[in-house]
Order: sequence, then C-alpha cells, then structure tokens
Amino acid sequence: MFKKCLTLITSILVVLLLGSCATNTGKQEKAQQALRVFFERLAGGEYEAAVAQYGGSYETLVSFNPALNPDDQAALWQSGCQVNGLQCLTVRTAIFAEVSDTGEYIFTIEFNTHDGSLFVLDGCCGENPNTPPQSQFEYRVVEGGDGQFRVLDLPVYIP
Repeated sequence: MFKKCLTLITSILVVLLLGSCATNTGKQEKAQQALRVFFERLAGGEYEAAVAQYGGSYETLVSFNPALNPDDQAALWQSGCQVNGLQCLTVRTAIFAEVSDTGEYIFTIEFNTHDGSLFVLDGCCGENPNTPPQSQFEYRVVEGGDGQFRVLDLPVYIP
C-alpha cells in the first residue's frame, strides 16, 4: 500500500514539474516573440502597432521631443526612430538569459542593420572613451495583467 502511494505521489510530482516547465517555456517563447514583433514594427514604421507592445517609460522619448504631444506615443516613436537616433532595427538573434525576481524575461539580442548585416555599436567617446564595440544588448520583456507580453526597453540609441 505504501509503495502504491509513493508511486502515485511521485507520478503526480513529475506531471506537475513537467507542466510547470512547459508553461515557463511557453511564456518564454511568447516573450521572445513579443520582442521580435515589437522591433519588426518599429523597423517597418508601424508605430501605432508598436505602442501596444511597449510597456516601458516614455520619459526619454518625451524629453527628446518637447514639441510633440506627450500622449501621442506613435508620434514619439516615429520621431525617436527617424530623428532622435534610436536604432529601430529587426532582431537577428534573441537568446533567453533568465527570468528576474520581478518576473521580467531577460534576453540578449543582436540586431540586423538595414542591409542585413550585424549591427555593431562602435566604441565611442564620452565618459568612457575606450568603450569596445558592442553587438549584443540586454532587453527585458514583461507579461502584463492582460496576459500580453511587452518590451520594457528603448532601442539602442546613437547620439
């Protein structure tokens, strides 16, 4: 009797564990897809559609564009991508890194330039003049209360 109960409990735990892994993998894939679609929309000039997939702060875009209505998020994205130096490029690779303690899905991503080559942010000036070139960038995605995944970080910025 004891052996049957132990076998049953073990089977239940295995099923729960596998179900939990499958759920996390599914959410990870949805988060990755949200990241890819967000950047595809920005790169394609679909700013209104990109608004729905962004869950981060608009503070920087508003400060870049004081003449624009801060509530016109599509116009802020358009100016950010076309005027302000945000690099609104498609995702080349998106490698899942981890889920943070706050539930953010963290990815290391690389971008394609407009000609399809790897985007590399050149080492530059400023406070750290010896900054090496960078081709990998960390991005966070979070699941909203509505079950939709949204990107939290702005595209790479080149002043």
